Amino acid sequence: MTGDVSTHLASNIKRLREKQGLSQQKCSELSGVPRPTWANLETGQANPTLAVLVRVATALQVSLEDLIGAPQDAVQIYRAGSLPERKRSGAAIQRLVPEDVVGIEIDNVDISSSGSLRTVAHRAGTREFVICTAGRLCVSVADEEAELSPGDVAAYRADQKRTYRARGRQRAAGTRIVTPGSVPS
Repeated sequence: MTGDVSTHLASNIKRLREKQGLSQQKCSELSGVPRPTWANLETGQANPTLAVLVRVATALQVSLEDLIGAPQDAVQIYRAGSLPERKRSGAAIQRLVPEDVVGIEIDNVDISSSGSLRTVAHRAGTREFVICTAGRLCVSVADEEAELSPGDVAAYRADQKRTYRARGRQRAAGTRIVTPGSVPS
């Protein structure tokens, strides 16, 4: 291993081990990697095989990417306006979560007083939840329309076309969460 990857590996292994309150000896026992080798991994002096990295990742209960990737701060800040936003038909959709979460979408939807947003149907079994955060948000699903006020939540199947629009002369906004196969309680 060379350069940054080796440095990242050493830093990550030590940080992850200490975060879990484990000694090098305990990690050695959990992974089957000799303790001196573990110590060399933490100082960047080792050149581990893929098999050793897999055993280390398993012992620390992390992915290989967590071992070799750039160390991450405990908290990452994404400043207002820094996440992707797309606009269409008088509506703006801004992503709320900066990392991909498999099967889940979480967005803010902001609709101008004259705007609307039509969405495509998702896969069968998908659910959608919309929480109105401002104005009067109208949600049309199939042949039904619901008007939401701030704080109201609409829940419905997302495997059909939906339309959002503002009611009246003010903008409307909401948070939209799409989940795979949730079952209403």
